[in-house]
Amino acid sequence: MDELSPTAKALLALELIQDNPGITGDRLGVRLGVTDRAARRYVGILREAGIPIESTPGRYGGYRVGRGFRLPPLMFSTAEALGLMMAALEGHHQASDPEDPAGSALNKIIRVLPKPVAEPAESLRRLITPPQAANGTYPDPETTAALVRACTAGRRLRIGYRRGDRDTATMEVDPWAVSVRHGLWYLLCWSHTKDAQRVLRVDRVATTEMLADTFVPPENLDPVTAIQDHFAQGWRYAVEVVIDAPLADIALARNLGRLEPIDETHTRLTGSTDDPDWYAYRLASLEVPFAVLNPPELREALRTLANRLIKAAVD
Repeated sequence: MDELSPTAKALLALELIQDNPGITGDRLGVRLGVTDRAARRYVGILREAGIPIESTPGRYGGYRVGRGFRLPPLMFSTAEALGLMMAALEGHHQASDPEDPAGSALNKIIRVLPKPVAEPAESLRRLITPPQAANGTYPDPETTAALVRACTAGRRLRIGYRRGDRDTATMEVDPWAVSVRHGLWYLLCWSHTKDAQRVLRVDRVATTEMLADTFVPPENLDPVTAIQDHFAQGWRYAVEVVIDAPLADIALARNLGRLEPIDETHTRLTGSTDDPDWYAYRLASLEVPFAVLNPPELREALRTLANRLIKAAVD
């Protein structure tokens, strides 16, 4: 082992300490083929490089790597660690269960965090219990991973898709992208079975089989916009609204439809809805003037909402 450079021996020392927590200086020297004094020198090199090598004196003492080193990219501040925990638990409540795949991943993260950061993160996790209402809405991680792999590889899939309470249907799709909307996971794809673009719920995908056929997704594909547009179109009432403001000044939920500029001071909103009352309520959040061109049912819903608000404001 004498042919190894000092740097290589220092890295080997790090590996030995990681694999044998509590290893003594004598044993470390023997494994490195050097004296215990030389072994201490390599430990010093590691410490100078910022690696937290801890040592315990005494007969049963030895070296070990301090918490937080095994995965250097996971050196979070307390605020960052808690923010990550909150985001994971909010988006996937079952992450509070160590048996859940997301919960198992959080376990690994917590184990490599420094103690002052790990303790509050674990405490927060124990406070969260999964609500029963959320059961069944999260997709299977392995299924999701298979869909993402197919998207990345540009490979066609044969999937089994549960259609509500009906039987599972077999579909062949080109998986373009996987995206999340309002806490639900969706697959944006081209269905060769239906010969049309489709947006499928990932939690309803029962089986996946990667096929030999390949595909190229549409150029300049924006999955988020495509999914929003999908949910805004195809309902019973076609909506057209002219808004007296430039596009850049309009704050409106994208699931209401597509916004496009008419001129420098006006914007057109086109969409569709099955519920004019709900749509009227959302339009009322606009802080700029607008006019509903279609449908008449939406204009009537806005009048009803306006009258109710006026009555509520009467002394």
